[in-house]
Amino acid sequence: MPDSTLSSFSGRTVLVTGATSGIGYETARQLAERGATVLLHGRTAEETRAAADRLIATTGVKADRLAAYAADFSHLEEVEILARTVVTAHRHLDVLVNNAGMAAPERHTVTADGNEIAFQVNFLAHYLLTCLLEPALTSDPGGRVVNVSSSLHRTASIQWADPNRARRYSRLAAYAQSQLALTVFAADPRVTAVSVHPGVCETALLPLYAHEGVAPTDGARHVVRLCDPAVEIVNGAYYDRDERVDPAPAATEDRTVRRLNKLADLLVGRTA
Repeated sequence: MPDSTLSSFSGRTVLVTGATSGIGYETARQLAERGATVLLHGRTAEETRAAADRLIATTGVKADRLAAYAADFSHLEEVEILARTVVTAHRHLDVLVNNAGMAAPERHTVTADGNEIAFQVNFLAHYLLTCLLEPALTSDPGGRVVNVSSSLHRTASIQWADPNRARRYSRLAAYAQSQLALTVFAADPRVTAVSVHPGVCETALLPLYAHEGVAPTDGARHVVRLCDPAVEIVNGAYYDRDERVDPAPAATEDRTVRRLNKLADLLVGRTA
């Protein structure tokens, strides 16, 4: 049942990336149950349509309040197509939940776009998507972005000269770097954004943290709370579940934000 302490999302439109399983699916479910129009993103059309059908069958949410979109974030061209498709159908977007993520593989892997795959899927794709959706998110005051990050960002450093980590690769370090970048990006002034570590949950990423975790439903609750227009947020804030805490120092440095944006623009092909 919806948490009565949260306000209704009726009339609000939210895009959730990585909404076919885990925290993303549960976030979409909770938002839909509270009245939001939810745009579900998944890697393939089949997975995303199946997730939407499952939500309709299990929650009673009407089909006209769900829309399914597919894009493989390991291909930046698909991210661009996703953004254009969403903006064409929804000129105004209240919330973007940047949730899609993957564990870095054991072996160093580079996408067709030339980027280390975890850095691209977990950060660069979301960077590009957020930039392209900026007009929809800022069409009315109150638009916000919620980045689903990780406490592992505190262990990371961004390898500015070698973001692909080609010279010295570690899957844990690569994953942590992607989460630090996502957390730093929340401080970008173009769109109001926050980051949240939703706790250690029983998802595909669990092996990076521990042997057991809480249900994705619990993690999603912390994400949904930050989507709530009644919850005031400060741009760049970082939450560990429900508690606002200081992120890694790099995430509060204007110079680092600008440097990351410059790097990301270069890697996603947004240079002038």
